[in-house]
Amino acid sequence: MKIYNLIMSYFWLAIAFGSFGVVTYNGFTSGFDRWASYYVFTVIAIGMFFMKKWMMKRTEQHQAYLRDQADKTKGNL
Repeated sequence: MKIYNLIMSYFWLAIAFGSFGVVTYNGFTSGFDRWASYYVFTVIAIGMFFMKKWMMKRTEQHQAYLRDQADKTKGNL
């Protein structure tokens, strides 16, 4: 599952770079007045990248907490 999460976090980063490139190219060729609003997809993809990183770190911390609690429970038996 860790590899999947890592791949998906970089997937969002690739989507951000790709959408930025496409919107910028289309902005130069067709005019930014028409394409500027599409930068919101780049911002959302970057937000998803950082949200994925934050949730992965939070999940690892929670799993460590659960392991510590299980170890304490085994010690009390």
